[in-house]
Amino acid sequence: MKKFLTLIMAFSAVCAMAQTLNRPAPVAPKFLRPGDKVALLSLSSTPTPGVVDAGAAVLRRWGFNVVVGEHANSAWRSFAGTHEQRRDDLLRALRDPEVKAIISSRGGYGAANVLALRPVDTLRKYPKWIIGYSDITGYLSAATRAGFQSIHANMCGALKDTDGNDPASEVLRNLLLGERPEYSFPGNKFNVQGSAEGIVVGGNMSVFRDIAGSPYDFLDPAFTDGRDIILFFEDVGEPFAKVDRALLQLQLRGVLHRVKGIIVGRFTDYTPARGYSDMNEMISEYLTKMGLDSPVCYDFPTGHDESWNYPLIVGGTARLNIARDKVTLNFIK
Repeated sequence: MKKFLTLIMAFSAVCAMAQTLNRPAPVAPKFLRPGDKVALLSLSSTPTPGVVDAGAAVLRRWGFNVVVGEHANSAWRSFAGTHEQRRDDLLRALRDPEVKAIISSRGGYGAANVLALRPVDTLRKYPKWIIGYSDITGYLSAATRAGFQSIHANMCGALKDTDGNDPASEVLRNLLLGERPEYSFPGNKFNVQGSAEGIVVGGNMSVFRDIAGSPYDFLDPAFTDGRDIILFFEDVGEPFAKVDRALLQLQLRGVLHRVKGIIVGRFTDYTPARGYSDMNEMISEYLTKMGLDSPVCYDFPTGHDESWNYPLIVGGTARLNIARDKVTLNFIK
């Protein structure tokens, strides 16, 4: 009987392991068609005057039916309305079956305050495209944990500045209509060559660090175990010491050794630390000392430089290839 129970337990463990190793990737919400409704909300900080209207005009010119959130131009302290008002705007957009995508007017601060008012299960009920970057990384991370893909991309400020007539905006429009991006960019002297395939997750380093260990964290083992992950990160205005601490946290959590590939985006508005030429050199030194096996690319076009912030599908599966003189990233599903 003891041997029989041991065999049963071993068999159960093997079955559980097999299920873990074949965990499904986040699914893509339905892509849009011309005429579909897009909700333009302010999910974090108060937008600057005119940004919401300018962003809505571009989206309408792209052929979408734009509905502006009730509190999109509101101001409560530094936020676009209270946490409850922004939550309610988000819930209205999620629950409206005609709304196919949600784009935030800007980032700033406040995503975690809204997420704390509703569990991930609420997002899980209403899978639709959520678009933004910076502080909106919090919503993208929560969407990933809810099981669906989202889009790390420019928001209304960039749409206003370029009138939506720039390469990154063109990729975003095409992506919303169903064309998954394929990127090819020059290499960088710090790149570590190699190839990887996996689920792309990431965004603003400060934001996903702050929600670490929460139900909204796409780097939690509850999500990453049994899945191949490609991690990307960027930041703005952060000193070297803070980026170093963020890398240390990722190391201590075991994240850096678990991922199949790393994409370092653009770090902007910082003062170089003594002895380093730029942030890429510091990050490269840190990752090299860790002895990672994963390929790593630097200065990938994602970050707070909106002329260099191309859309990435968070939760999408992609192939990353890093050669000496070229980096390619192709989203396959």
